[in-house]
Amino acid sequence: MIRFYFHPTPNPAKVALFLEESGLEYEVCPVDTSKGEQHLPAFRSINPNGKVPAIVDTDGPGGTEARVFDSSAILLYLADKTQRFAGTPAERPELLSWLFFISSGLGPFSGQAVHFQHAAPEKIPYAINRYRREIERHYRVLDEHLSKREYIVGSDYSIVDMSAWGWLERAPRVLATEEPLAAFPNLRRFFDAISARPAVARARAVGRDFTFKREMDEAARRALFPSNYAETTL
Repeated sequence: MIRFYFHPTPNPAKVALFLEESGLEYEVCPVDTSKGEQHLPAFRSINPNGKVPAIVDTDGPGGTEARVFDSSAILLYLADKTQRFAGTPAERPELLSWLFFISSGLGPFSGQAVHFQHAAPEKIPYAINRYRREIERHYRVLDEHLSKREYIVGSDYSIVDMSAWGWLERAPRVLATEEPLAAFPNLRRFFDAISARPAVARARAVGRDFTFKREMDEAARRALFPSNYAETTL
């Protein structure tokens, strides 16, 4: 059994997609990050960094319980566990390269673009332009890469495609426009093809049985952005 610590944001969405694609048995454990539940000792014992997603596999290696945090680590762990969606051994270097391209570039820059456009108390033109331009650059890299291929790595669907889908799903919010992929036709085709998979509809429904805080009040800001409050110790 996989205990899946979840909040309805892009990085947990990637893991939800893998779980639905693989058919692994799992239990959703909601973590309301706007209420600060990611900072509670019980969750910090699972992810010391206080971020979602995280999983606990009660049937880990050798029958032991295993905790895994960070979406890319979780995808790699689950791919190895199930021997699915990890490409061929020959494709492993390419798979790792693109997976970390997403986890160290596309993901963080998308998050910062969202923050400075939608959450920051001040609209700072330099910051907004910086992160939007970097997202567009990352999109161009992927768009060019996908010009002659169906999937990001090799000839089959993999965890890299799931990882990219998690953030592309939020592209309208990341670039604050209704047609964010219009200038990237290969990326648009790729995203539409992944989104048409039956498991995506199921992944999008994960967590809908739970109510998460939506208000961006002062308590939520302190919970989500504790580094902005020097006096806060979490």
